[in-house]
Amino acid sequence: MAGLVANEKIVVPDKMLQGMGVNVVQQEVTKVDSGNKAVHTADGYKFNYDKLYLATGASSFVPPIEGNELDGVLTLRGLTDADRIKEFIAKKDVNNVVFIGAGFISMEIASLLADNESINFTISVVELMDRPLPLMLDKDMADSVQQYLEEKGLNIRTGEKVEKILGENGKVTGVQLASGATLKADVVFMNVGVQPNIELAKEIGLEIGRFGIKVNEYQETSDPDILAGGDCVEKFNFITKEPTPGQLRGPAVVQGRLAAKRLAGFDIKFPGVLDAGGCKIFDMTITATGFTEEKAAEQGLETVSAIVDSRSKHGMISGTKPWKIKLVFDKKTQKVIGGQIVSHAVAPAREIDAVTAFILGEKTIPELTTFTSACNPDISSEPSAEPITIAAEQALQKLKYA
Repeated sequence: MAGLVANEKIVVPDKMLQGMGVNVVQQEVTKVDSGNKAVHTADGYKFNYDKLYLATGASSFVPPIEGNELDGVLTLRGLTDADRIKEFIAKKDVNNVVFIGAGFISMEIASLLADNESINFTISVVELMDRPLPLMLDKDMADSVQQYLEEKGLNIRTGEKVEKILGENGKVTGVQLASGATLKADVVFMNVGVQPNIELAKEIGLEIGRFGIKVNEYQETSDPDILAGGDCVEKFNFITKEPTPGQLRGPAVVQGRLAAKRLAGFDIKFPGVLDAGGCKIFDMTITATGFTEEKAAEQGLETVSAIVDSRSKHGMISGTKPWKIKLVFDKKTQKVIGGQIVSHAVAPAREIDAVTAFILGEKTIPELTTFTSACNPDISSEPSAEPITIAAEQALQKLKYA
């Protein structure tokens, strides 16, 4: 959407796959005959298989809000959606934009539109929860993000519910909130989640879980000759081992690789998901992994947490940019179970990957007090102020005097 990369560079070219011996067929699958191990396509062809891999993905979820069928109600899930959005904005007289949901997709699109120099958009974001990015950040981390976005000119309406989408002659004209307020809108973006594409799996007769196709740790479905992965399958959370959607790019890539390894004779188990992710909004980068305190509480976990303000370089170097990190620990086991970073520089936000590694390694508060990072005055804060270590130190003190 931002024009930073051409469409053809986002997907793997067919010629590249064909050069590796892959037969690429672009056609709708109408039936899978699992008894005879055959796949039938809309153009009448049949493909026999020994093993089948389903990667049917997910589709944008459009909530049953009155007016959701109006011209100008858009979602973003893939290249087709992005092209439609660009075309709509280019051809229509669009000035007032309303986003329903303040997740990372909404916030990234909002920042791209706000940075558009050719059109002065009026942008409003309506979020049912009490903060933007509610699945990534606790409120004590999200407050500074909301302030930053409002300083950038976005109208952030948290704790608000969309009652209906208003329209005239089949076109969007506004959004009515449950509070009684009305927002003008020439276009409404709905990005409130996705739902797995499981129709084909149901027709085959595969077992379906709460969040998608059920698979074991090796990506095998209830039919051992059919494997599946990505957004269409139900994952499990690494910390609780409970079922979860886990519909992010990282797990999908890993599951595809693990399925291939399974077919090649390796027995490598999928470890579960932590929903680690990130987004860039204007010049701010936000990353998160594992549980927020709110999510941990929903899982019945008592937590201790710490927030540390840091800087992108050593204090003696000019040009430092602020960033902060929050670590969440399970109070009973003292294991780290979550992390959140809000940064005005990109590099510090990648420290979330270290937090993910610590969660997977089941590291505890005392163990993290001994963590040392690779330091250089130009690329990190001083060793005595390593924020992960300081957060663990603060959590240790909270436990001692609790």
